Amino acid sequence: MPPARPRILYVTDLAYQARGRRYCDEDVFLTSRLRDDFDLALCHPRDAAALMDAFDAVVVRNSGPVLAHQDAYDEFRRRATADGTRVYNPLTGKADMAGKQYLLDLTSAGYPVIPTVDRAEDLSRLPRTDRYVVKPRLGADSIGLRIVSADDVREAADGDVLVQPCVDFAYEVSFYFVDHDFQYALYAPHTDRRWQLEPYEPADGDLEFARRFIEWNGIRHGIQRVDACRAPGGELLLVELEDLNPYLSLDALDDTRRDAFVAAMRASLHRFLAVEA
Repeated sequence: MPPARPRILYVTDLAYQARGRRYCDEDVFLTSRLRDDFDLALCHPRDAAALMDAFDAVVVRNSGPVLAHQDAYDEFRRRATADGTRVYNPLTGKADMAGKQYLLDLTSAGYPVIPTVDRAEDLSRLPRTDRYVVKPRLGADSIGLRIVSADDVREAADGDVLVQPCVDFAYEVSFYFVDHDFQYALYAPHTDRRWQLEPYEPADGDLEFARRFIEWNGIRHGIQRVDACRAPGGELLLVELEDLNPYLSLDALDDTRRDAFVAAMRASLHRFLAVEA
């Protein structure tokens, strides 16, 4: 008999309506290609904890903001950790997977990140500006994000939110990695159209910037997206390190790069299953 193929529970919310993106199309495409190597079943994030014991690994992909199913996600994490379930990306991520605290930590450590504080008494550590971005500690997909004036920012900084200066950036750019290997970069040349992305050819310094955060996070296997903005001074600043379920914008790639990404993800999953077995 031929050897049994690895069984993957692929977690996605095909019905989630994301602004400017079609999560369902991306996951339909990915699973259609991964089926060449794995036995796959798709499930909603609310069903993952109940189903995962029957599979060799769980792949968390476009499952939508955790806030929409926080109770189910917390139970999934608890059971997966207790039972030693293999989860891809591993649940050890220190970035968005664990909330937004890392933006405070990276600011304090001197990393090239948009300066971030959470208390009114620390506002003096931020560059002076007329406008500030206020975002929830557990926010996602811009949920709860708001812009406040310099007159109102002290009242907004109540310890439950993060506060950043409103950066007048030239554009946003995202770097996509599988394991620690760079795959491609995309950018939004129009600041008012975040998800109208085009291919971006990074300079060596750009890749050094992105790799610094991948190394900091320490995830050996998985998919990560480093989101940055080009600040007025020309430097890149981290906006977000997505290590839970980063949307990949595969529809913005040509066939060659899209095929290369699928091959990289397939190889990464094989390595993950072999090492963790």
